[in-house]
Amino acid sequence: MASQERRIAKRIKDEELLLKIIVGGFDTSTHTLNISSSGLYCKVDKEIPLMSRVKLMLMIPDTVKNDKDSKGIEVKGVVVRAHSVIIDGEIKHYDVAIFFDSLEPKARELISNYIARKNAA
Repeated sequence: MASQERRIAKRIKDEELLLKIIVGGFDTSTHTLNISSSGLYCKVDKEIPLMSRVKLMLMIPDTVKNDKDSKGIEVKGVVVRAHSVIIDGEIKHYDVAIFFDSLEPKARELISNYIARKNAA
C-alpha cells in the first residue's frame, strides 16, 4: 500500500539551500534537505529538543536573477520533529523538521515562488 502525502504545502526535496539556525546560546550553519512554504527539514550537529523555538536565516536563490544571487530571509519556527542518526554505534548528526510559525508574507511568497519554479523544471 502506497503512503499518502498528507502535506498541504508543496515542497522540493534534495534542495540544499544554505541555512543558519539560532536557538538559545547555540547557532549552526547547515543546509536544507527539503523545504516547503510551511517548513523545512535539515540535519544539524547538535541535538535541538522538540518544541524549541528557533530563528533561521535562510538563503533563497533569486528567481528573478535566474538563481545567480541569493536573498537572506529571517524566519522564526519551532522544532516539530527531531531524531539522532546513528552509524556504527555513534551519533553522526540529528535530522530536524522545523515548522515556520512566523513568516512575513513577502518571505512566504519568495519561498513559494522558488518552490514553484523548481517543481516546474
